[in-house]
Amino acid sequence: MTRPDFMAMALEEARAAAARGEVPVGAVLVQAGKVVARSGNRTRAENDPTAHAEIAVIRAACREAQSERLPDADLYVTLEPCAMCAAAISFARIRRLYFGATDDKGGAVISGPRFFAQPTCHHAPETYGGIAETEASTLLVDFFRSRRPE
Repeated sequence: MTRPDFMAMALEEARAAAARGEVPVGAVLVQAGKVVARSGNRTRAENDPTAHAEIAVIRAACREAQSERLPDADLYVTLEPCAMCAAAISFARIRRLYFGATDDKGGAVISGPRFFAQPTCHHAPETYGGIAETEASTLLVDFFRSRRPE
């Protein structure tokens, strides 16, 4: 399976999150070419501000591996991770991060604090942005536009 296929799965998770009324962000965690976990945001459903898609897949994969570290894992997410998710990615020792849309307001990878570039960051994954960026951005823009009065 190629990278675009994994990002397509993350986009499916984002669309499912939007259908549940969640901010449309989806994530897929891959090890040895196989999907280990996939999820969309669940902050509203779980009444949990930490229930971001990235956190959900990292938690599931760590449970499966019975380890807090995932050094051979690749993470595909539709939106640039926030500081909380970037920290979790670093702490889990994720090997590679692929993301779709840049998040100028809340992102922490290439925007804002640039978490992985900080001297206090213990592990920085290889990072690749802009994967299916237009589709990921459109999902977010359409979601928020539908919730704002004109």
